[in-house]
Amino acid sequence: MDKQNTKKRGDRFRRAIATFEQHGGILRTAEALRAGIHPQTLYAMRDAGKLERISRGVYRLAGSNPLENPDLVTVAKRIPNGVICLISALAFHDLTTQIPHEVHIALPPGAEEPRLDFPPIRTFRFGGKSFTEGIEVHRLDGVSVRVYSPEKTLADCFKFRNRIGMDTVIEALRFYRERRNVNVDELLHFAKICRVAKVMRPYLEAII
Repeated sequence: MDKQNTKKRGDRFRRAIATFEQHGGILRTAEALRAGIHPQTLYAMRDAGKLERISRGVYRLAGSNPLENPDLVTVAKRIPNGVICLISALAFHDLTTQIPHEVHIALPPGAEEPRLDFPPIRTFRFGGKSFTEGIEVHRLDGVSVRVYSPEKTLADCFKFRNRIGMDTVIEALRFYRERRNVNVDELLHFAKICRVAKVMRPYLEAII
């Protein structure tokens, strides 16, 4: 490669690196292309060790600090219309002793089933307000990650209690009482949305 081409490639790399830095150091391929990074530049940077692949179609700047939340960040990038839910949300809010072995992600009805090589995921279908209400956006490792609030997550856990286990739900309620300011109005609001108010009420009265 002659000096002129080497300089041009270096300029392209610098512009692309600046673009990555503006987006927290992580971009999906589609996002990189929309931001003006040419596909050849993207793959040349990968081959040159300037970028590392953290999942299919998701790249981050090589040499960046280790991700604190690699699984949630990867899922947020690969499934931007999803919301972290159930046990994964409990773990995020420090409301469970369980260690999630897969990321629980809520999807709206009709959404295409995502295919990820890593991390393992488990999808749940939420409809209407049970999908759109109670979403918090947290900035993790420079990436916006959508997670249901503690109160919404507790209502969801009651709704899916047969799939995640009632022991997990009771433990989460106990930790919620001990570690957070209890918001009964919010709990009942989401219980009604999730149609579990009658189920939740006696547990709330007994535990909270």
